[in-house]
Amino acid sequence: MPDAIVAEGLVKRYGKVVALDGLDLSVPEGTVTALLGPNGAGKTTTVRVLTTLLIPDSGKATVAGIDVLGNPRKLRSRIGTSGQYAAVDEYLTGFENLEMVGRLYHLGTKRAKERARELLERFRLSDAGDRPVRTYSGGMRRRLDLAGALVANPPVLFLDEPTTGLDPRARFDLWDVIEELVAGGTTLLLTTQYLEEADRLADSIGVIDHGTVIAQGTADELKSMVGGDRIELTVDDQSKVAVAQQVLRGLADGEIQVEAGLRKLTVPVSDGSAALVATIGKLAENDVRLRDIALRRPSLDDVFLTLTGHEAEERPPADDDETPFIPDAAAPEHAAEQLESTEGRTR
Repeated sequence: MPDAIVAEGLVKRYGKVVALDGLDLSVPEGTVTALLGPNGAGKTTTVRVLTTLLIPDSGKATVAGIDVLGNPRKLRSRIGTSGQYAAVDEYLTGFENLEMVGRLYHLGTKRAKERARELLERFRLSDAGDRPVRTYSGGMRRRLDLAGALVANPPVLFLDEPTTGLDPRARFDLWDVIEELVAGGTTLLLTTQYLEEADRLADSIGVIDHGTVIAQGTADELKSMVGGDRIELTVDDQSKVAVAQQVLRGLADGEIQVEAGLRKLTVPVSDGSAALVATIGKLAENDVRLRDIALRRPSLDDVFLTLTGHEAEERPPADDDETPFIPDAAAPEHAAEQLESTEGRTR
């Protein structure tokens, strides 16, 4: 399967700050690759370089077979992007937002209107299509923003933390939409801080830290780097925590982690199911009552902690800015002039 996205040795500096430090990345056609990393790891900078919004200091990249640096205008007609915050005009209706994007893509007035209605229907926004976007919920704005990225049917889509700030229901709805897009053949590069999101959506996950992809593989492949199962248990009585720790040392395949204030212990084991049965039995023999016990595999958070030495953060920085995507080679300041010349009207 050929690669739809290839980045080699990308470097980007902001003064003394190194945002990308020789980043390498490949995304096969028709698949989802998630870039997982904490704030400041270089995820958004990677997306901005690959979507022609930033010029790297060194390195090269191709998207959909097009040189990102050599032919940015041609590339912009082949990609769609949705940033961390919905880039929609809240004073226009949902229909007008999508129609405007269609005209910026030079679809023509008739086709832009048709495409806007098609996408409103696809994203379950038809009933709200003629309402101002300022009346939309956060989840509705997110769906509208993603619809805008699909106006020109791009073969490659970039989503930069698309579910940031959404409630769980809205996040699940957007995941369903993303899965439908990929089933239709779209190639997707997704950045996220949500471990569950990467686990559910991605065919491949790249762990990025300090501007470099430090590991890439499937979720199972990455989890195998940590190794072993874990038994997590909570004892009923705080005074029994030390007893439980002592009893379980013979079963542990590594250091037992204790969160004393929560009466919680995490025990690494090599044979999960057998160890779980033995754990319950030994604790019962020593009169240690349990409030809760569970066996689980390593999570992506465990992977992240092992590879980077710190946990993945799930809260976006308050001062993170967002650069709007203009679907043409024109500079942002000329976008309004383009729109006016298309139909000769202003808003």
